[in-house]
Amino acid sequence: MDQSDVLTILNQLRKQEINQYRVSKEDFHVFRTTLLVQEDSIDFRGNAQHGGETIYTYEPGWTK
Repeated sequence: MDQSDVLTILNQLRKQEINQYRVSKEDFHVFRTTLLVQEDSIDFRGNAQHGGETIYTYEPGWTK
């Protein structure tokens, strides 16, 4: 997975083309690094799973 792949996934989450995306332990660093530079990074929610995977969803306003 590279930055281009991550941007595609983030856009799919924003547009609700997909409801969630499961990030593997191996891809977490590139995914998280790309996510944190997005203007709406606070609207993405990560839920850690057993085994090192994280499920990301897009939930605008979830932190309020």
